Amino acid sequence: MALEIERRFLIKNDQWNDFITHKTFIEQGYLSHHLEDWIVRIRFNGKNFKIALKKHIKNFTNYEYEYSIPNSEGEKIMSTLNNTIKKERFFLKIDRKDWIVDCFKDKNFPLEIAEIELTKEEEQVILPSFIAKEITGLTKYTNLNLTKHPFSKWEMKI
Repeated sequence: MALEIERRFLIKNDQWNDFITHKTFIEQGYLSHHLEDWIVRIRFNGKNFKIALKKHIKNFTNYEYEYSIPNSEGEKIMSTLNNTIKKERFFLKIDRKDWIVDCFKDKNFPLEIAEIELTKEEEQVILPSFIAKEITGLTKYTNLNLTKHPFSKWEMKI
């Protein structure tokens, strides 16, 4: 069974730029409508499409299964979706740990979120200086929610 154990954070400055190893552009859409159910996501990274199935278990642990699909099928599915997001994803290496920073585009600009995947929930994390506030578990910051309630339309941004 594939588990994803991840913590998410808001960012307070651009000091994370010093740690970038590479980046990619992502467009993703959702076939799901509710966070309580299995979430079905399609993602295009500029080269290929993947379908992911995710289900929250507890705290910051989810089931996550991801499968590659043919580009022609991915294009067809994506073309039928209204609830999509676009983001530039930066991969960072900090103190031998892998971090990701997502810089959202379009309706979710200028939201930036940092993530770190862990091997167990109890794993200690040393927070880099660019981290502002932990948002792990705050559903309004989930990608699915951002497709329905874009950051640019929030009255209070943070």
